[in-house]
Amino acid sequence: MAKTRTRQTVVLGMLGTTLDTGQGPNRWTKWRPTVALCQQEDLVVHRLELLHPPAATQIAATVVADIRQVSPETSVRTTLLDIRNPWDLEETYGALLDYVRGYTFNPEEEDYLVHITTGTHIAQISMFLLVESRLIPGRLVQLSPDPRDKAGAGTNTLIDLDLSRYDTLAARFQREQREGLSYLKAGIDTRNAAFNHIIERIEQVASHSRAPLLITGPTGAGKSQLARRVYTLKKSRGTVSGPFVDLNCATLRGDGAMSALFGHVKGSFTGALQDRPGLLRQANGGVLFLDEIGELGADEQAMLLRALEDKRFLPVGSDKEVESDFQLIAGTNRDLQTEVERGRFREDLLARINLWTFRLPALRERPEDIPPNLLYELDRASEAMGARITLNKEAQERFLRFATSPDARWSGNFRDLNAAVLRMATLAPGGRITREVVDEELERLRTQWRTGSTRPGPVSTTSGVDRVAEVLGEELASELDRFDRVQLADVLGVCQGSRSLSEAGRVLFAQSRARKSSVNDADRLKKYLARFGLTWADVS
Repeated sequence: MAKTRTRQTVVLGMLGTTLDTGQGPNRWTKWRPTVALCQQEDLVVHRLELLHPPAATQIAATVVADIRQVSPETSVRTTLLDIRNPWDLEETYGALLDYVRGYTFNPEEEDYLVHITTGTHIAQISMFLLVESRLIPGRLVQLSPDPRDKAGAGTNTLIDLDLSRYDTLAARFQREQREGLSYLKAGIDTRNAAFNHIIERIEQVASHSRAPLLITGPTGAGKSQLARRVYTLKKSRGTVSGPFVDLNCATLRGDGAMSALFGHVKGSFTGALQDRPGLLRQANGGVLFLDEIGELGADEQAMLLRALEDKRFLPVGSDKEVESDFQLIAGTNRDLQTEVERGRFREDLLARINLWTFRLPALRERPEDIPPNLLYELDRASEAMGARITLNKEAQERFLRFATSPDARWSGNFRDLNAAVLRMATLAPGGRITREVVDEELERLRTQWRTGSTRPGPVSTTSGVDRVAEVLGEELASELDRFDRVQLADVLGVCQGSRSLSEAGRVLFAQSRARKSSVNDADRLKKYLARFGLTWADVS
């Protein structure tokens, strides 16, 4: 009967030019990892492939002689690797890769271990990569000394890089992933398959990449909140260490745009009384969220592209570049490709920021997610009002029947839902929202979303849309004099057709500005809108 051949254990390892040193009898009083490797009671090393640099030939000879003494069954083969600088990753990995490619592996008859206790950190990383990529078909072995017996063999640990075999690690990874997904969704048990898939992809990208993220979708879809949660998730996992800095680009205007983003030096323009670091420098090491990035001017776009590619830029008025390494998250409700075709957005900047692009769907595209979001908004309202707010069963069913129907436009998306719940909570007797309160709110929403008004005296545009009622709401719009309403409707029309507050101001005040030596059209428009409780973000 044929005798079964015992599989051989082969270990590949770098000589430790520090840990393995020692001459004379005293060398046996210290723990030397390569020698100890061959003294393990539960690990028989049949062959040791000992790699060493040119300067360690004498140390290697001593270690080989000592292994023959403590483990006669171990065959040792030394190989000189031409590594002049063991802290150079390219040189070290290249030498090890060449060695591995020239080595004849026989996995049918031999088990391979890679010793990573010795060698520089660079060598250990290189060994890890060679095993992880399966260029070496084996496992890692790590030795540890026995603190009670410094001259003893110590202990060994075998590490298999197939993580699927580690149930505990796999379970922990899955748990962390679930927690990350839940956090990105604010703990809301969303049911829309498309939205859940988007969040799953964002979680994966946020955990493994520092490339720019582009989040698109209609106003109110939750881009800002998601960007902040992505940052918090990344910081909790150690992928960023700096701050979260956010800016709505629609609020930028004139010379202040460049200064706000890139900073300025003292005296660079009138009013520059001191240096200003700028938001890009503030975001160094962290995340910069630029909402409505499509509103940036051409000069700002060019500077931003340079900062993304080179991590360097020039503050306003400075001849000395500064550095900032940040991750960009950009948000927009515009179709940036269309903006490129119209010449309003740089094609090269779009190419740089759309490596990872995710479109958040509108609320009306996610009717199955309205019930859990309603409960979430009730919790928020309860927190804001300091009292528990509830919906009775009849009231909840009535609200959801309308909220998930085709009649519900949700033009403001989650802002509309949040406002609706907050209004109902405010009017709820004893903190319990009744059917009567719901009916009143539903009528308010229908009026708010109505494209035209049936009340006397509306001011409609040529498209048939009453802009004043659409922006202010029908109730407030009806309180305006017809004169003010006509004027405001024209202002809103210009604002909605302009890219920035400054651009709208130039159009509206084109005649009067020609008669003034000093003008600030954006400020005039801002003050005019403030008379009606409006901001540029409300009307643009």
